[in-house]
Amino acid sequence: MTTLTDPDDLIWMRRALALARTVMYTTTPNPRVGCVIVRDGRVLGEGATQPPGGPHAEICALRDAAARGESVQGATLYVTLEPCSHYGRTPPCADAVAAAGPARVVVAMGDPNPQVRGQGLARLRAAGIAVTSNVCLDEALEINAGFVARMSRGIPWAWVKMAASLDGRSALHNGVSQWITGEAARADGHAWRARSCVVLTGMGTVLKDNPRLNVRAVETPRAPRKAVVDGDFAIPEDARLFDGAEVIIFTARTDAGKAARLAARNARVVALPGQQAGRVDLPAMMRWLGEHEFNEVHVEAGAGLGGALMSAGCIDELLVYLAPVLLGDAAAMLRLPLIEHLDHARRLEFTDTARIGPDLRLRARDSTRWQALREAAMCR
Repeated sequence: MTTLTDPDDLIWMRRALALARTVMYTTTPNPRVGCVIVRDGRVLGEGATQPPGGPHAEICALRDAAARGESVQGATLYVTLEPCSHYGRTPPCADAVAAAGPARVVVAMGDPNPQVRGQGLARLRAAGIAVTSNVCLDEALEINAGFVARMSRGIPWAWVKMAASLDGRSALHNGVSQWITGEAARADGHAWRARSCVVLTGMGTVLKDNPRLNVRAVETPRAPRKAVVDGDFAIPEDARLFDGAEVIIFTARTDAGKAARLAARNARVVALPGQQAGRVDLPAMMRWLGEHEFNEVHVEAGAGLGGALMSAGCIDELLVYLAPVLLGDAAAMLRLPLIEHLDHARRLEFTDTARIGPDLRLRARDSTRWQALREAAMCR
């Protein structure tokens, strides 16, 4: 691991990170990566990873430089993820970078993919290219937490999105919850939907709200998939979420006839029965999602499923929108088991607060899990 000494590295790496953020909605299951090639304070070429099957960020930047008539020999290449070293849908980026001949490559974080994991940097060094690593590591990890989670632990990075009153209530006792927060908070929540690979809800929400689970408040060329936890396989066949987009139904019970009818509506039924009758094995569901290349899971569900996922250790982060309103004796955000001692409380770490219109957005995550991701993403 090398130590950052040049302030210019921060400037250019943050430009590469800004490029990575422009493809937040399009690269899954691949990581979001940006690349900038610089000489003497001047950009020679830049780019970001294209949708699956398209060129990676380094190739886009090299092509951009060529289109400008620029040679990158002796330049510095900034990239937010270690260049890949294996043949997938595209050839190894590390080889293309080495052939282009920059004097130096600056990398934000390593690639935890077992097929890469340091081999990309090793190829660059073997070609005589100086490598500086772990520049803006935490910022890069924020963009690709789901990819790093799937590659390093086999399951996605999952968050629960909740809207609540200032006294922590998510709905009235009669079930009314639309709308506790304002329009700006709802739009921001749709941006989080859009960046995820799948929007997950439970049967209670389907029956109560009949949601579409799609992205409406922001433009995205790639819609996340939809999923429902439905232990009894009771989902109505005329539910609004069956709009032609793929829907995954996780259930504990099977009904071949109903499954066939729903398959005709682009629904996939996955039976994962848990130890308790009629309950889905939630950790097995997360493993299934990891095996099927889902990087990030956005949960919008009631207090029951949200609490069950949290209790089962399936949630890494909370995304909470608090409205400046008091609802009193009403439904809680999460239904969790009773504890007798504060030592048994699950403690999270606040990572971000922001005003979103009249509301407040809070993010809190499991710091131990985040540190594990950081370790997995660190170049050594």
